[in-house]
Amino acid sequence: MAEGDYRSPFAWRYGSPEMRKIFSEVNYRATWRRIWVSLAEVQAEYGLVSRKELDDLKSKMGAEHIDLERAQEIEREIRHDIMAEIRTYAEQCPLGGGKIHLGATSMDVLDNADVLRMKAALDLILTRLVNCLDSTVKNVMKYRDLVCMGWTHLQPAEPTTVGYRFANYAQDLVMDIFNIQDLFRHFVKGKGVKGAVGTSASYKRLLGERGTARDLEKRVMEKLGLEAYPITTQTYPRKLDYLILSALSSVAQTTHRFGVDLRHLQSPVYGELSEPIKKRQV
Repeated sequence: MAEGDYRSPFAWRYGSPEMRKIFSEVNYRATWRRIWVSLAEVQAEYGLVSRKELDDLKSKMGAEHIDLERAQEIEREIRHDIMAEIRTYAEQCPLGGGKIHLGATSMDVLDNADVLRMKAALDLILTRLVNCLDSTVKNVMKYRDLVCMGWTHLQPAEPTTVGYRFANYAQDLVMDIFNIQDLFRHFVKGKGVKGAVGTSASYKRLLGERGTARDLEKRVMEKLGLEAYPITTQTYPRKLDYLILSALSSVAQTTHRFGVDLRHLQSPVYGELSEPIKKRQV
């Protein structure tokens, strides 16, 4: 991307280096290669890929081998991102290039890669929520006896404590943490490798009498550290996207509540709290 191109402030200003790395184009394509190699490793067990072909693919699977310029050059010609990356990868692997994506459809790669990215991102968010909860609980205990005014409808109501206010935010954070943990437990799963419409027909045809498509999928997903939905179409159930967005919305509501409360309470009308200002802050 050229320096003059548009970049979302959610990435360059507000995104952490760790999150930007998870969703970087290089990491995305390296994840595609990881999926292709995992598939080839299992197919090698069934005799569909030779050891030399597999070793060739594995030697070029890392992020340091991603050639975005070449892939984009091919994509401009053929108008297909996955096929452009397959050709780029195959150019680097003269022995194994012909076995990349064997039996697969685009979403066997893209969907599993997307879920792997979302899983990594949620894991990062969960870690930071736990750290945030720890800091909040410390303030609950630190200020549990510091009396302040409680407000309802912007009117002074009854005394409360600063610690009790923090306890409200802590409780919301606990709910958010449980919500994301529940997502991990039940719903963060990949498409698996089921072919163009979810029937695994291409894999069944490749395997013949060597084994079952279900067993092949199980082994591939174990290598990726990801469960698969038992029933899919071309894609994983998009209900997962809604569930993740809902969980992230809940986190945003928690942090928004704290931010708005702090903004009100440090205004001259209330003057109860103040946000520290760094030495050279404007």
